[in-house]
Amino acid sequence: MEQNLEVQNSDVENLEVQKLEVQKSQRPRARTSEIIRDVVIGMSDGLTVPFALAAGLSGTVSTTTLVVIAGIAEIAAGAIAMGLGGFLAVRTDHEYFVAQESEQRRKIRGIPQSQRERIVDLVERWGITPLSAQAVATDICNDPERCLDFIMKYDLQLQQPHPNRALHSSLTIGASYILGGLVPLAPYMLISQSESALLLSVIVTLLALFVFGWIKGAVTGVRVLKSAAQTMMVGGTAAGIAFMAAKWIA
Repeated sequence: MEQNLEVQNSDVENLEVQKLEVQKSQRPRARTSEIIRDVVIGMSDGLTVPFALAAGLSGTVSTTTLVVIAGIAEIAAGAIAMGLGGFLAVRTDHEYFVAQESEQRRKIRGIPQSQRERIVDLVERWGITPLSAQAVATDICNDPERCLDFIMKYDLQLQQPHPNRALHSSLTIGASYILGGLVPLAPYMLISQSESALLLSVIVTLLALFVFGWIKGAVTGVRVLKSAAQTMMVGGTAAGIAFMAAKWIA
């Protein structure tokens, strides 16, 4: 009996160590993933939407002055809109987390046995024996806050957003949109002839999409050439469709 108890306690301690290691390894990865996601969202739209607007206008004017003015206005409006969208998205995630946390807290207080069985089922899926899983669940459920934290992280797979996450997300998306939007617009700032500027803008935009995809692949661990080709193809297609729409409207 004492030996079994020692085995159970050992399993509990090992599980706690594994949890801490997982949490430590996931935090920087999650943070990096969030930043990459925001940059991709902002940069992708920034490279395509201003390009489509500038390309559409270039067919209706002989000089690029109007194109540059309209392009800058669109970049400013787009950056604000995208940044606000990112801010609201993170706020929504936070509100959902708070709502789920409140709901799970209510369940832990009202039907603790159900939550204990829930933890047992989850721990058994990790390869812990049923007897040890019972001991782990008992140990966790002895502390309601610990039980709540466990369910939120390992059952619902929810992490509380960082307090400044909404602001950081909006700024990252907005800045990425501006940076991306200036790429296709730069030729119009340097060349006065709209047709020549359009040709250079197409080349520069496709090259920027390729480089952006390459960097994204290197950061995320995907094959860089594949990521670069896909990004250029998808972004180029989107920009082409947007250009045709702008051209048709113009």
